[in-house]
Amino acid sequence: MPTIADTPAGKRNAFAHLGALLLDAGYAVTDVHMALSKVAEKTGHPEMTFAILPQTVMVSDEPSGAATVVNATGAELPFRTTARVSALVRKLATGKVPVSGFSKHIQTIRDEAVAPGLWAVSVGSGLLSVGLGMLFRIPWWSVITAAILGVIIGLVIYGAGRVRGAGTIITFVIAFCSTFAVGLLASTLDLGPIPLFAVCAPLAVLVPGATITNGLLELSSTDMVTGSSRLMYGVLVLGFMTTGIGAAARVTGLTINSHGATLLGDVKGVGAFADLRLADIHGLGMFGGLGMLEELPPLWVSWIGVVGVAMGISMAFGAGRMLTLLSIPAMILTYAGITVLSPWIGSIGAAGVVACG
Repeated sequence: MPTIADTPAGKRNAFAHLGALLLDAGYAVTDVHMALSKVAEKTGHPEMTFAILPQTVMVSDEPSGAATVVNATGAELPFRTTARVSALVRKLATGKVPVSGFSKHIQTIRDEAVAPGLWAVSVGSGLLSVGLGMLFRIPWWSVITAAILGVIIGLVIYGAGRVRGAGTIITFVIAFCSTFAVGLLASTLDLGPIPLFAVCAPLAVLVPGATITNGLLELSSTDMVTGSSRLMYGVLVLGFMTTGIGAAARVTGLTINSHGATLLGDVKGVGAFADLRLADIHGLGMFGGLGMLEELPPLWVSWIGVVGVAMGISMAFGAGRMLTLLSIPAMILTYAGITVLSPWIGSIGAAGVVACG
């Protein structure tokens, strides 16, 4: 990639590549426009104007009217690289990185971006599943099942990412197969209704949370085309997941225990249900002799679950060691805030307050 020059074309090219890097880092279209505008103003290039689409950056300058178009690669950057991109934008906006080194820094970040490997994705997916199982206090047998399925799903996701055209249909296939495995186990061992997160925990890595969040941010900023398309894609992925879960449940006769559908702040308040043995609730039959596997984790295990979720997300999405060490206390503090505030203002209110903080 050419370095930034004193020519208008060189400046447009550098800004366009920075915008493409921000898109690959997962920034919303609105945030990319704001970041580029801020950098242009701080670096003495107010003549630059920007038009951002989900995969395309167009940069023009007012004196000449010429424009430069650069497409994003479409490959999501790992969290570690995303953090470097954010740091670069801050340094450009504060003048810590000179304009002459603009393109060099962008290319260095591109060259050093390494996607998480097979081991990291599979183990990270497994840890995320286990962490959610502990956090929402599903029975120990469900936690073990979620761990196994989470690792398998991580392996499938890693492989599917290298198959062109896998698309969103892989979401349906994974959701169906995972739920089918849980339903088959429930049917074979006569487990009765299954806790919600025994089904959902292994699939958490598939949830398009960032896509939906960015879509809502863009819609709220009147970027109607990009926001609508991104939001519709996220809803489509969730639709495939829901259809896969529903189809597998239908085939296996799986039913969900309504007591398991609790918000995070309400988990500790499930009352006697949290302290009963699962056999006392469902009449587990042949599964009733496995001791602690039929019990729900004690409340203190939820804190271990928070650490599992943090480590799982960090590993699966390539956060790196330093970001992982930072994310663990951040998630512990978030969970602590929700736990403390929920009895006073409810789970939804507590989540909102903590998010604002």
